[in-house]
Amino acid sequence: MESLSSSLKKKATEHHYRAEVMIAGEQLRLRLHDGKLVKDRRYHLRTYPNCFVAKELTDWLVEHKEAPDRETAIRLLQKLMDHYIIHHVCDEHSDYKDAKLLYRFRKDDGTFPLSKDVKVFLRGQSLYEKLVSVEESILKVREENSVKYQRAFLGSEMIDWLVQEGEVENRQEAVELGRALLEHGIIQHVSNRHHFFDSDILYHFWINFRRRRRLTELLNENSSRALSESPDSPFCLRKLNPEPGNSSFLSVQTNKEIKVVSAVRRSSITSLSGNSNAYFTAPPTLVFPPVPECNPKSVLKRPVTNEELLSPGAPYVKKTLTIVGDAVGWGFVVRGGRPCHIQAVDPGGPAAAAGMKVCQFVFSVNGVYVLHLDYQTISSLIMTGPRTLVMEVMEAIE
Repeated sequence: MESLSSSLKKKATEHHYRAEVMIAGEQLRLRLHDGKLVKDRRYHLRTYPNCFVAKELTDWLVEHKEAPDRETAIRLLQKLMDHYIIHHVCDEHSDYKDAKLLYRFRKDDGTFPLSKDVKVFLRGQSLYEKLVSVEESILKVREENSVKYQRAFLGSEMIDWLVQEGEVENRQEAVELGRALLEHGIIQHVSNRHHFFDSDILYHFWINFRRRRRLTELLNENSSRALSESPDSPFCLRKLNPEPGNSSFLSVQTNKEIKVVSAVRRSSITSLSGNSNAYFTAPPTLVFPPVPECNPKSVLKRPVTNEELLSPGAPYVKKTLTIVGDAVGWGFVVRGGRPCHIQAVDPGGPAAAAGMKVCQFVFSVNGVYVLHLDYQTISSLIMTGPRTLVMEVMEAIE
């Protein structure tokens, strides 16, 4: 059985760190959109859409305890620049300056580089979200040498699942995909000794896509231990914490794992990759988990029942939205259940362009009545449906 070389382990750790930066950057981007720090701004008779003022963001990071001081905040934001997450709106500055200068997230202006590494990351995230969203998932709590691992799987089981779900054409393609995911630090042999094989070797997802990242974690670039064995990571080599009960959307477990992220950014990797590699053919369902807060409050001012929504003369109007996914996805978050509501909308996404707003209630998805369903089921309907999404929503009459 092939053992991992030290160079491959180092490379996987570097890819792992890059993925953590992308996730942390996207979580920050969505929080800043939600907090209105990212918005259209005018400078010298020109309007720059979806940007922020560097000094204001530095202030925000310190005020929200994302950084202990301004110096650390600047170092963190420089990390985001170095990894092509943010940039100066005119690319006149290669470093992050704590001044009244305008910067922008590359994802907001379409300049985020879609390299092969990023595409492997997106594919891994797609598979992860699909696996954790289904019942009877192959990702389970498993034990090896008296150590328990969450969301672990056998190599042969993963290959069976990939073929069964049509993610790959055959078992050889599945092995190639598994090897790409391992080499990019997305999955890992539980003791980090072996490459990926069609066998009963135990692996787990090294990246937990749903965990909220602290920006200060980005300063641990030179320490693989800090990333893989962080107290917040449910995949570190330790005894497993007891599983708490099911929690509401975006609530945080004892290991700070984001329990639920639904709906949903999706894209066609085939159109993005520009090649015929087998493991780039399936579309990812989520790009980055939207995490504005730990245990965020619902945007609803008060709970609303189905009976209230459907009662004669109720102050709600039904709207039909046709949302065509773009190269990034649809761009909204569903929360709650019976009925579900729109918790967040990406201002630059297709959903916003179609007229979706927060606090709308989801009435139907692609012709399926969903008022009686929870967010998991609705999310599954969306993620497994067509790229063009037709939703009926109910909106309060102002």
